[in-house]
Amino acid sequence: MRNLTFAAALALGTCLAAPALADNHSNSEETAPMDLTFERVFASPSLDGPAPRQAKLSPDGRYLTLLRNREDDRERYDLWAYDREEDEWSMLVDSEALGSGRELSEDEKMQRERARVGSLKGIISYEWTSNGKGLLVPLDGDLYLASLGGEVVRVTDTEESELNQSLSPHGNYISFVRDRQLWVGPVTGDHAPITPKEGEAVRWGEAEFVAQEEMGRLTGYWWSPDENRMAVQRFDESGVGIVTRAAIGATGTKVYDQRYPVAGSPNAVVELFVMDPDGQNRVKVDLGSDPDIYLARVDWAPGGNALYVQRQNREQTVLDLLKVDPATGASEVVFTERAAAEDYWINLSDDYKWLDDGSLIWWSERDGFGHLYRFANGEWIQLTSGDWVVTKLLGVDQAAGKVFFQATKDDVLAQQIYALDLASPSSIERLTDLDYVNSGTMDSKAQTLLISRSNDDTPPQSYLADAQGNRLAWIERNELNDEHPYAPYVASHRQTQYGVLPAEDGTLLYWEMLTPPLEPGKKYPVYYYHYSGPGPQIVTKGWNGALRQAIVDKGYIWFAIDNRGSANRGVKFEQPIYRAMGGVEVRDQKTGAEFLTQFDFIDADKIAIDGWSYGGYMTLKQLQADPGLYAAGISGAPVTRWELYDTHYTERYMGTPQADAQAYETASAIPEATKITDPLLLIHGMADDNVVFENATEVISAMQEANVPFEMMLYPGYTHRVSGEQISPHRYNTVFRFLEHHGVTPPE
Repeated sequence: MRNLTFAAALALGTCLAAPALADNHSNSEETAPMDLTFERVFASPSLDGPAPRQAKLSPDGRYLTLLRNREDDRERYDLWAYDREEDEWSMLVDSEALGSGRELSEDEKMQRERARVGSLKGIISYEWTSNGKGLLVPLDGDLYLASLGGEVVRVTDTEESELNQSLSPHGNYISFVRDRQLWVGPVTGDHAPITPKEGEAVRWGEAEFVAQEEMGRLTGYWWSPDENRMAVQRFDESGVGIVTRAAIGATGTKVYDQRYPVAGSPNAVVELFVMDPDGQNRVKVDLGSDPDIYLARVDWAPGGNALYVQRQNREQTVLDLLKVDPATGASEVVFTERAAAEDYWINLSDDYKWLDDGSLIWWSERDGFGHLYRFANGEWIQLTSGDWVVTKLLGVDQAAGKVFFQATKDDVLAQQIYALDLASPSSIERLTDLDYVNSGTMDSKAQTLLISRSNDDTPPQSYLADAQGNRLAWIERNELNDEHPYAPYVASHRQTQYGVLPAEDGTLLYWEMLTPPLEPGKKYPVYYYHYSGPGPQIVTKGWNGALRQAIVDKGYIWFAIDNRGSANRGVKFEQPIYRAMGGVEVRDQKTGAEFLTQFDFIDADKIAIDGWSYGGYMTLKQLQADPGLYAAGISGAPVTRWELYDTHYTERYMGTPQADAQAYETASAIPEATKITDPLLLIHGMADDNVVFENATEVISAMQEANVPFEMMLYPGYTHRVSGEQISPHRYNTVFRFLEHHGVTPPE
């Protein structure tokens, strides 16, 4: 097929305009371009600018608090407060000065991995007291109370870590999990366990592994609004299979017997109890006759007179909402949500809210797209509709009758924030700027918005806004001026081009591309990034960070495409991976690669693919399916055989190995591993507790036994997150040395 110019090739795949370079770049044009190195990309201060986390308003609305990372250590966070009346910032807790620096317990390390904050240091969470005069702060395994005046009081001082810490709604109690028991006590007094200790396999007050890893539920207990009762989870994982995980370190190896429920095997047995804060008057909640279910969500009714439980079946096709009597544990089904299509599943969501009048705002994909509904008096009213999705429910102002949400209504690549009136839901008001990708949170009464925004040329900014979207104050303006960490590299900043391509069935697939300055007659290699699995949307118009700019600075073209199976495009777009992982995604990524070969400035013999986790799995499947199409492949922490991955994630899409054996066989990356003829680099953390290292050793063994060449880089002591100020550049330098060794190099 003949080569095409950039403009002509874009005509084949509809091009979406890239944003114009922001005005605050204008002075940088006089500065000579400076190439980025991977060492600088991952060093401090972050080239993205400040990255505040967990912004919260005080109960009275006067103070805004957040976790702010340090300039000299981008992964260490301290607690800061902004006084909205005085217009002043102050540090409330200096994590380095206060912290002990002691090593965290294995349980806390694993919880942080599940919460995707394993790389962070210092303060990673905090909670306001109900009177707004102080904050509960966990640090280095212990708990502290910080006042607005700067005083900090230590609450616990133990060898064990206090996990899942929480203040009761009225601030009279502190609760936490220690050594597999739930502890409760007064804020500054003694604390005592309120649940029994039942051996190594039974835990109270914690979420089981799959709830943390796959269901987005990180806690295992819930205070009632009047703090007179608590709902507490108990789980027994004695029936869960053990994976012997050798955490191979640089100077030694620790062996852990990890309870890991692989697909088709028994899950932990989960029970729910309601009890007083001292553990008395305990009753068991009736979750039904089938113990093999998932406890998806637990919520108290606003008045505390009922407990609502979302119960998901093992197949993840049915979700029952149960109403529980907290005095007796008796339950009844309020309604049942079913998968939106026969060959589909239920995507769990936190986008729901009980209102004071007893009605419920609820997110559902029942019409083929994720939308909001109101359930009142046994009847459903659809609040939003259309070929777009609501991605987040932000809040409900019950007095004003307004619902605030985040959605793809105007642009699937640039989410916005909207409001609707419950009395007239068809009239939807956009509250944010279309020039940015926007996300947000709200206070509990939905009076104030905390908005984060960015675009391809603007690092993340955040500000406070009123309910009409009007900006009240900047949280982080993060201007890309001469003082910004990214300023030395602005002159070489390359804009992203966006476009769409038709898949084999005509479905439109969105892609993005960055190129170095193109010289006539030269052809460039492609660094083709992919994740490809269900969930993450890779192609957006938001700030993409410095990593891809560093890759482009090296003379490579960056390219990515979102295949069918990924999120935010509706049921029909996700459904093709049902019982067929490693199929449609491979073909859609091939569509992207074949599209690239039509550009006259791309070297069709130098398209290299790189993916991590599901993307690592996809690298293997793509090299197997289309030998010669890709010049090389990097497979990071891949799932190689789905029987090795956990129940909730795998069975949602693939069923069980027992009932769907052929689907598992077809999806596996092991049987055809020996057919890989293109250069392959395999990367894995040797202490990975998510995609366990056995996934790597299986494919390693298969290729070695067949005398098939490949290359490998293993990271002792690292889990599924192989990252750090030195490790991250080592990983990427390894990748590009591998590409250079195999001739996937820029033109001279």
